Amino acid sequence: MSADTVTGVLLVAVPIAFNAAFLELGRAFDYPDILRREPDEILRRFAAGGSGLVLRWHALLLSAVAMLPLVAMVAVVLEPSPALAVSSVVVGSAAALVQSLGLARWPYAMPELARRYVAAPEGPAGAATRTTVETLFATIHRLLGVGIGEHLGYLLTGGWTLLVAAGVLATSVLPGWLGLIGIPIGILLVLGSLEFAGTNEPRGWKLAGAIVPVAYLAWSAWLIALGVALLV
Repeated sequence: MSADTVTGVLLVAVPIAFNAAFLELGRAFDYPDILRREPDEILRRFAAGGSGLVLRWHALLLSAVAMLPLVAMVAVVLEPSPALAVSSVVVGSAAALVQSLGLARWPYAMPELARRYVAAPEGPAGAATRTTVETLFATIHRLLGVGIGEHLGYLLTGGWTLLVAAGVLATSVLPGWLGLIGIPIGILLVLGSLEFAGTNEPRGWKLAGAIVPVAYLAWSAWLIALGVALLV
């Protein structure tokens, strides 16, 4: 199988897998809206979801990890300048890793927190346990989720998108118009990374929050279009 074929298949399969896992979590867990709700609701609903919900989070995690070979193969197939190729691999790999790290909290840290939370007895001792779990959950959620998975993940994914778009425009492997389409998508992802930055840190910037879902749908469609163009 040629490098073009492998890359084309990855470009089509990875975003489809990501969106399938995303939609399943939306159906079963009201994701991503639930991420902005109170810890009590999140932890209780997570515990009620059981192993099926954990497996859905595993699927989303694996779709993020699958970005690693995709990033490398895109650089191999496009064959841009060495500087552009190395930059795209470094930035794209970093994007895959930080998003994977942010998602890993759900199948590994959250089950234990949810178990302890719902198992806490009534009374002062149970209330203290739940308060401790809520504080730990909120801290992990803000650090691994908002900070690493979302802020750095969106920022680096947007940067990788812009680098790939530049590689498409600089070479003749793929149609130039695909590179042009990638530029605004990359910019939107970078803009979405600012949702909880600076003065917006406490509550978030609503515009950025609204941009991200649209940008990721466009990004997924763009990757699939790149893959189809390579395969045909």
